[in-house]
Amino acid sequence: MNVDVEDLMDVEEVEGDQELIQLVTFSIGEEEFGVNILQVQEIIRTMEITTVPRAPEFVEGVINLRGKVIPIVDMRSRFGLESKEHDKYTRIIVIEIDMIIVGFVVDAVSEVLRIPANSVQPPPPVVAGMDADYIDGVGKLDDRLLILLDLDSLLDNEEKEVLSGV
Repeated sequence: MNVDVEDLMDVEEVEGDQELIQLVTFSIGEEEFGVNILQVQEIIRTMEITTVPRAPEFVEGVINLRGKVIPIVDMRSRFGLESKEHDKYTRIIVIEIDMIIVGFVVDAVSEVLRIPANSVQPPPPVVAGMDADYIDGVGKLDDRLLILLDLDSLLDNEEKEVLSGV
C-alpha cells in the first residue's frame, strides 16, 4: 500500500489564529518522530533491498522504485540502535534531500498529524549538542512527546555525496 502525500495535503495551514504544522509521524525503537509532510514524497512497504558493496554502515542498500534506483538508509543504524528484522509494520519513507531521492527505513509509520506550531519547543540542551543537529524541536501532544527531525541536516554533505553516487 502506497500513501500518496499529495492526497493528504489538502488541510489548511491555519486553524483560527493558530498556525499548524502537518507531520508524518513514525517510530524507531521506543521513540516517536515526526517530519514535515512537505518533505515526504511517499510511504511504501518494504521491498527487496539490494546491498551495495562498501556502502556506509547506515546504508542498507538500494531499491528499484518505478525504474529509479533509490538508496535506502536504515534509521536504526543511523541513530546507533540495534538492528531489527523488517516486519509487517516496517515502512520506507521516500523523501528528497538536496535533489537526492532517499528512502528511510522506519519501524512503523503512525499517522499524519496537525499540531499547533506553538506546541513545538527547541530541543533541550541535553540533546542539542553536535550529534543532534538533525533535531528541529520537540512537539508536545497531550501525554506524548514527538521528536521533530530536520531531514536536511540528517545527512552531512559527504554522506549526501555518497548517496548520490549509490
